Amino acid sequence: IFDHHDITPENYVAKYGKKGLLFKILHLMEKATFRTANIVISTNESYKKIATSVRGSKRINDVYVVRNGPDLRKLPNVKPNPELRNGFKYLLGYVGVIGQQENIDNLLDIMSYIVNVRKREDIKCIIVGSGPSWQDVVDLSKRMKLEKFVEFTGFIPEEKMYEVLCSADICLNPEFNNEFTDKSTMIKIMEYMAFGKPVIQHNSTEGRYSARESSLYIMNNDPRMFGDAIISLLEDSQKRKKMGVAGKRRIEEELCWEKQIINLHGAYNRVLTKAN
Repeated sequence: IFDHHDITPENYVAKYGKKGLLFKILHLMEKATFRTANIVISTNESYKKIATSVRGSKRINDVYVVRNGPDLRKLPNVKPNPELRNGFKYLLGYVGVIGQQENIDNLLDIMSYIVNVRKREDIKCIIVGSGPSWQDVVDLSKRMKLEKFVEFTGFIPEEKMYEVLCSADICLNPEFNNEFTDKSTMIKIMEYMAFGKPVIQHNSTEGRYSARESSLYIMNNDPRMFGDAIISLLEDSQKRKKMGVAGKRRIEEELCWEKQIINLHGAYNRVLTKAN
């Protein structure tokens, strides 16, 4: 079984911004893995298309889509913590790895636009997570004089992370749309939705599939449009509530792990049947 969770060649380009020998090797390794596997588990329909294209050469019946939906049974019962706002009227939230491809520098550009161009000093952003670029973006935030408006928590226990999500007015995904992000499902988006939070993200095929009407989608990777969308949505509490309800319903009815595990069992049963 090939459990396909990352399109590695595209991920390489997203991280390093180039192609070359390693890129070609990754393609060859991927092709060999597809050919060796009896069954492929794809994390979404975009990955399934790769598996069933010339690139993967798998039969449709041998590819199962199992999405990375949150396990609702494991989500703690947390409540909003007003202290996280630190006196700010509005709170934005981000949860995820702090690496080069996550484009946290984009998020800092968005916050700089909100503070310095739109002259809003009532909006705070909490960035939860750690990773190889953590210190770089913390230092960048200081150089941009955003320490008052952007808080980096680093790694924190899950319950504290969920407390941030529960407290946020809007949750964000600042990753630019590219060949990797367009085809990939971001787990953070579905975690945001599970807590009934409206989402803003750059436009992407799989981002739209996951979030649908629970998210706003920014075209052309434009940080200013992203910042304007944040301010507009913060000032429309009814729209935020409607989007949050829609996202939570979609998780509960279609995308949660309790629904996805059915396809996972189907994949393993198929392999076991072939083996016998």
